Amino acid sequence: MQDFTQALTTALQMIVTLDDGLTRIVGLSLRVSLTAVLAATLIGLPLGAAVAALRFPGRRGLSVLLNTLMGLPPVVVGLVVFLLLSRSGPFGVLGLLFTPTAMIVAQTVLIVPIVASLARQTVEDLLVEYDDLLRVTGAGPFHTLTTLLSEARWSLLTTVLAGFGRASAEVGAVMIVGGNIEHATRVMTTAIALETSKGDLPTALGLGMVLMTLSLLVNFAASLLREAAKR
Repeated sequence: MQDFTQALTTALQMIVTLDDGLTRIVGLSLRVSLTAVLAATLIGLPLGAAVAALRFPGRRGLSVLLNTLMGLPPVVVGLVVFLLLSRSGPFGVLGLLFTPTAMIVAQTVLIVPIVASLARQTVEDLLVEYDDLLRVTGAGPFHTLTTLLSEARWSLLTTVLAGFGRASAEVGAVMIVGGNIEHATRVMTTAIALETSKGDLPTALGLGMVLMTLSLLVNFAASLLREAAKR
């Protein structure tokens, strides 16, 4: 118990004093996760809305695929991205393996199905109210999608926050494609795993507290947005 108390005290001191190693890891984690969420949002929201509102061949199969990919194991995503970016892979010439860019790609692949599936459900619920109006006005595909996404913006923001929560907690895929290299690709989740195995509990606890705080803030923001959407 005494060891835990000392580790917790040291962790709090590292957070309050903005320890250089700690802030560097947190900064990289936020940069990777936020970039991945932005990319997944730009892909997933229009994709989910299109599956919900438009009629095209393979629509039902795509919907089932997106729902299935929501449970895709992160280590499988990491392995696939690793093979694609390795020297013998089709994108090996880009030299992206073991870089933050590779981690962003892996997280984006993980988040897109989540964002798209949740967006599809949101737009489908909204379409019950707007379908007749859109048909009467003769809205084309682009106008239909932009209208529905605009009207569902508050609910879709919670979808984006859910994607961020998933990205910030990811460890398996980013460790495979990033390599957990100090000062280069070490993020909060991979650093916690490493420091715990090394017995450096203060650093692990400090990063864990920051990660839990971020998770709390994301959930609080999602709750506020849900209330705003209801009003």
